[in-house]
Amino acid sequence: MFGESGEIAHLRRLTGGANMESWAFDYGDRRLVLRRTPGNGERNEDLSRITMESEARLIALACEQGVSAPPVMGILKPEDDLGQGYVMERIAGETLPHKILDNPDFAKAEQQLAGQCAGELAKIHAIPLDRLPADMPRDEAKTLLAGLAERYREYGAHVPVFDYALRWLEDHLPEPAQPCLLHGDFRMGNLMIDGDGIAAILDWELAHIGDPAQDLAYLCTPSWRFTRHDKPVGGFAGIDEFLNAYEAASGAAVERTRFDFWLVYSTLWWGVCCLGMTSIWRTGQDRTLERAVIGRRVSEVEVDLLLLFDPMLDESADRKIDWALPAAPSHKGQTHSAELLEALIGWDSDDVIPHARSRDLFQARVAKNAMGMLQREAVLGPVFDSRQRERLKALGLTADELRMRLAEGTLSPADPALLAHLRLTALERLSVDQPRYPGLAAALKQWTMS
Repeated sequence: MFGESGEIAHLRRLTGGANMESWAFDYGDRRLVLRRTPGNGERNEDLSRITMESEARLIALACEQGVSAPPVMGILKPEDDLGQGYVMERIAGETLPHKILDNPDFAKAEQQLAGQCAGELAKIHAIPLDRLPADMPRDEAKTLLAGLAERYREYGAHVPVFDYALRWLEDHLPEPAQPCLLHGDFRMGNLMIDGDGIAAILDWELAHIGDPAQDLAYLCTPSWRFTRHDKPVGGFAGIDEFLNAYEAASGAAVERTRFDFWLVYSTLWWGVCCLGMTSIWRTGQDRTLERAVIGRRVSEVEVDLLLLFDPMLDESADRKIDWALPAAPSHKGQTHSAELLEALIGWDSDDVIPHARSRDLFQARVAKNAMGMLQREAVLGPVFDSRQRERLKALGLTADELRMRLAEGTLSPADPALLAHLRLTALERLSVDQPRYPGLAAALKQWTMS
């Protein structure tokens, strides 16, 4: 593959990667990364629609066109017996947002990220379509929305906020845009950052042809803001600054209504992807712990969608809600399930995590997160379930009737009592699943009376 003899050294699996495996290794004086499909070598169609070979060739084309993408060194062949994948140069830098944002070592880089992201996206969007791999998907908003709705129904989920979001998107479909190549997953976490800013753009498996505003809005998806919910562009900039920089780099104006459509779409898309992770785990396609835990991030998206819809509601109405967590119960006698989980969390924190490394450390932290969800559910779940039943009774609706009428458009959050129920339910679910998610603090500040 490399045209010279040598030995592989320091092979290690990199952390993360719910849809892909990444392995770092050295070959002589080269620092490389192997990207391959996990398990049986088949890619999940919900998360990647081009072959690994096409992905590698696309990255090579992007490099040729001046995009900051890692050089591809070779593509796996059947005789390699490693499945589908490719080897690329390992670029120095950091991808983990919590190690970049608010870190003095990256302060200079952070100041430049809005302009650099805009410039890189402008370059990607300018790549000639006739040079793309033949299997590059081409999508319009209407087609993507129909597919998203179908996937949501297939998963059998009952998320009223998602039903309303699908109705809203259908009612606000934009006209088709001039198509261009999209990266499809351009966000913090997929950007290699060094002291000067973007060193490389990674993870091209969601690339497709479509509306450039989709790429722009995707970077602003609330789940990709990490600890900085108040900085909507990746946790490092404001939307106006970013869109102005893109317009300057590309020469193309961005319609805000089109951008807003794609922001709601991208937020909902991630929520449906979380449901998809659960489906993948349940069907046995991938039984890793990370898959199952990501499925509980749906509640993040419920809160994020409601926050996005807030500016569209009548501001004159009194929409503040009463919110309080129930008091923790005291237990006597036999050990309660919540106490067992608390003990397990302590053991993981004190005896496992301090000694784990690399992939094992990542998995130990995921396990701690999962046990925390179960512990909070054991304590808070019964109270929250009772509250939700009482609110639905006051609305004169069953859970199924609520979902159906939101999907039909005969109910909307413009009704104060319904809005209060949707907000409270989302807050309750998120308080169990991810109480440290920044969107929860933002929602409490905006929605509650305190």
